[in-house]
Amino acid sequence: MSDTATLAGLDPATLTDLLRVAGAQGFDRWEEQIRRTGGCSDPIRLTGATKTTDRATGTVLHSYSTDHEPGGTLRVSCGNRRASRCPSCAWTYAGDTYHLIRAGLTGDPEKGTPHTVRDHPRAFATLTAPSFGPVHNRPSSGRCRCGVQHGESATELGTAIDPETYDYAGAVLWNNHAGDLWRYVTIYLPRELASRVGITQRELKEQLRVSYGKVAEYQKRGAIHFHAVIRFDGPDGPDTPPPAWATLDLLEDALRAAAGRAAIDVPPAGDQPSRSLRWGTQLDVRPIVAFGAGEELTEQAVASYVAKYATKAAEISGAADAPVHCRKCRGTGRSAVYDRDGSALGACACCHGTGLGEDLARLEVSEHARRLMAACIALHPLYPERHLARWAHMLGFRGHFSTKSRRYSTTLGALRKVRADYRAAQQRAALGLPDPDDSPEATTFTLAHWAYAGHGHTPGESWLAANIARDFQRNRDTAREARVGGDFDESDW
Repeated sequence: MSDTATLAGLDPATLTDLLRVAGAQGFDRWEEQIRRTGGCSDPIRLTGATKTTDRATGTVLHSYSTDHEPGGTLRVSCGNRRASRCPSCAWTYAGDTYHLIRAGLTGDPEKGTPHTVRDHPRAFATLTAPSFGPVHNRPSSGRCRCGVQHGESATELGTAIDPETYDYAGAVLWNNHAGDLWRYVTIYLPRELASRVGITQRELKEQLRVSYGKVAEYQKRGAIHFHAVIRFDGPDGPDTPPPAWATLDLLEDALRAAAGRAAIDVPPAGDQPSRSLRWGTQLDVRPIVAFGAGEELTEQAVASYVAKYATKAAEISGAADAPVHCRKCRGTGRSAVYDRDGSALGACACCHGTGLGEDLARLEVSEHARRLMAACIALHPLYPERHLARWAHMLGFRGHFSTKSRRYSTTLGALRKVRADYRAAQQRAALGLPDPDDSPEATTFTLAHWAYAGHGHTPGESWLAANIARDFQRNRDTAREARVGGDFDESDW
């Protein structure tokens, strides 16, 4: 307990539980488990056992059971990508995203991309949402449209100047369809490229492949925008060079045209008019240069930027970081049971037909975010197929935060497997068990059975786990500062 000075600020219940945990007989083993999770804020608790035997002799080489663990459970990391929920697991997720993006920029044969991809045309594109009304900001002129010069940390930044005229419905509908707009960009981009070169799309596929990695980010106003790393490859992917005519200028021209074509028509419903959802006018396309070339937008800077926002969600816009819809009816407000006359589904008994599991008026969120979340709830009956109530805490957005094309680089699953295999090899070495890769035929057999037993910490455990996580963070910061200049590099992940 390195932060004993903060004990005085704990409430009596947490302090009592903390003393109970620290004084328990299995505390050292509990602390070892939490350190192995990196100080996970919400670990998964498992019960079960494993047994490794020699196939030839039937001898039990190793056995393990959670019966002798603290609380009779084994704690493993939750794996949540969101920093607001679990900073420790979010750090791991950000590291995986960093290596995935960087492998597609610098090349990494172990991750499926040769180093020659550094010679391919590569660009960093940012696609934004349109305006839904004036918001408080910090323009280059210094003064906001409201007449005030806001500070960098002003709470009103991103909020509507006039909430009564701001198009909250349009904002959440745009967020809700943003993933589909990006899909249209990926469809139209090859068509625009083929048109500009004067060939058919089939001929384009025989000469060029477009690869990308994309991450979504919330602006302060609560609107989604996308950052995409786009790369030109040869017809067989990163192993082959693109044709000479595939230039960055061509990529930017075709991307702007594809974004301009992308549109989704939303029909009128109730008091809502018909809408044509499109990208905003601010489309930024910048070339990515090789690391160390003296330019600002380097491969490492791009990978770090994308990884940073892969762990954030709507909470950075002042919204909730957990669902607010009714879990019983999944936000529909309707029961699965029909009314007595059998004519229609009845109202959900849990939320009384509101579709809400939380009282929006009592949530600790900004007023701007509250209005956006309320718009999702109000629009849900009008567009039930869009599941707006279920995604109210995400301000309507229902897409994936990070996606990539098939041949951009490795996958997050592959990176997790490498890490798991490494830890398994460490465990085998510590137990003296043979490596199954050393012989063509497996000589050992492992039988395992696991069951879910819950998740999370008690109040005292949560305080201790947070201190462990801070210790890891301090060690990372100290190692970074010890390097010349204290710059970030890939060893930080």
